[in-house]
This record gives sequence, C-alpha cells and structure tokens, in this order.
Amino acid sequence: MSAGQFAVFGHPISHSLSPHIHQAFARQFGIDLEYRTIDAAPGEFEAAVRRFFADGGLGANVTLPHKTAAFAMADERSDAAQRAGTANVLTPLPGGRLAAHNTDGAGMVRDITERHSVDLRGHTALLLGAGGAAHGVAWSLLDAGVDTLTIVNRTPEAADALADAIGEPARAHTRYWEDLADLGAFDLIVNATSAGVLGKSLDLPFAIVGNRALCYDLSYGVAATGFLAWARTAKARYAFDGLGMLIETAADAFELWHGKRPDTDPVYAELRQRYS
Repeated sequence: MSAGQFAVFGHPISHSLSPHIHQAFARQFGIDLEYRTIDAAPGEFEAAVRRFFADGGLGANVTLPHKTAAFAMADERSDAAQRAGTANVLTPLPGGRLAAHNTDGAGMVRDITERHSVDLRGHTALLLGAGGAAHGVAWSLLDAGVDTLTIVNRTPEAADALADAIGEPARAHTRYWEDLADLGAFDLIVNATSAGVLGKSLDLPFAIVGNRALCYDLSYGVAATGFLAWARTAKARYAFDGLGMLIETAADAFELWHGKRPDTDPVYAELRQRYS
C-alpha cells in the first residue's frame, strides 16, 4: 500500500540524496514510498509547492535556495522554524494550509553529540556565515550548551541581525571577518557559508583552531572538501562534514510524516562509504 507522495524542492536539485535516504528509511518499515525531486526556480517555488500539495502531496523537504520562502508561505510554524526564520520541511494542514518546520539545528547537534560523541557544553563556538544555514543552527548550538557563539560574516550587517535575533549579547555576539586572525582560538568552528558550494576558498587563519577543536561543515562531499582540508592542516582534533546532519534532518522529517523513527546509522554507513 502506498504511503503517498513526498518530494524535495530545490534549485538545482538533481544532486539531492534525499530520495535515496527516504527510500532507505521506508524500507526499514516496509513502506511503499513515492519520493521525488522537484526543481523550482525562485519565482516558481510557491506555485510549485501549492500544486504539489493540491495534487495530494503529504510532505515536502525544502533546500537551497527556498528555505526562507518556505517559511514565509506557511500558515503555522514550529518554534525552531520561527526562531530561524527558515524552514526545511512543509506538511499539509486542513483547508489547503501549510505548516513549516526546521530540523537543521537539531539534526546537526544530534550528529555531533550522538554519532560523533562530542559534548558541546562549555565550548567556545565560531559560526562562519550568517545566512539561512547559519540561522538554522545558531539557536541549537546555544541550546546544546556552547558557552559563547561568535558570528562572523563578510557582510557584517547580516551577522549583527542574527545576533540581535538571538538576543543574548552575553553569549552570542559578532566580530568582523577581517579580524579573524586576532580573535583567539575556538573549540568549535562551524562553516555555514556557501563558499564550498560555490567553489570558493574561505582563506581562514589557522590561529582560530583550538587544541581540541571540532571543525564542522554544514555541506558534504565536494563542497566540504576545502574546509575540511584546512581544518586537518590546522591540526583540528575533529573535522566532519554535514552528511550526518543531512541524514538526521531527513529522519526528523520522516518521523513527522510517518510517525516512525528510522535507524539512521546504516544509511549513514552506506553513504559515508560513497562520500569518504
């Protein structure tokens, strides 16, 4: 029996691992799942989403560059989505209405603390970037117990806006990108920029990497290669990409839609072999 139609929206989207991940989860429960990619340009996104749900769609994942638009078009929003101002999951409500959720931050923290067994409590954290990806994880880092969160972005106004939205100046504050070399060392460095996706180098100073530092890129595969190579050269204790985060956020969406929690470890092991 079919579990209904599900999809991931993005632009571009053909590279997405989401169909593979959700099909792997569905097989764990014997669920017959239809899950596809839908490429929608920014000007066509809302119409495409509404058409998908009008045709019987039961759930949608949302990735770049549509997470802010997904949040904006929703009628109800989870607390995590409300804080971030972005959404990566949409679910239908009665009367053609939509609910928005954001599972990015929870997925990242679970990947770090449970899969990689790193306790974030008391860490000094540096967040590189202040766009939608950074908004998706900033609050979850604070919830996980990081001591301080320093936000740097090439456009300082965006970093200031994120820090203001967090509203905890004693814990979350901004610094200028050009001053990175003078900020001291950090226990946790999270790359939330789009540099890797765009094939650009961040040109980061090694001085920001603490002795026991964890460096984490929200991207995976080729997009994370440059940052992880820099982290290893800087002698970071840990250097992880965001593959585990992707799988954990997918698991949250799957549970939201199907009421069942999948085992993420075998899916991670399979894809880790492919992207190692």
